[in-house]
Amino acid sequence: MMSRNKGEKVERLAAEVRRQFGAETVTRFLRTLPAFRTEADLPDRFRELLDRLDGAEGGDVGLRRR
Repeated sequence: MMSRNKGEKVERLAAEVRRQFGAETVTRFLRTLPAFRTEADLPDRFRELLDRLDGAEGGDVGLRRR
């Protein structure tokens, strides 16, 4: 069982990690890495699912992937 103080530290750390991964500079850097780039010949069904995921993450359904 976690103490209250440790639980708060874990929550703050999780919030900080989410904040940093959501930063535009990190997003731009990750897009340069092959593992995080989508293939040009990605099937339409998968591209639609990725677009929906982007929309759910950003709160804007239907956002197009760059």
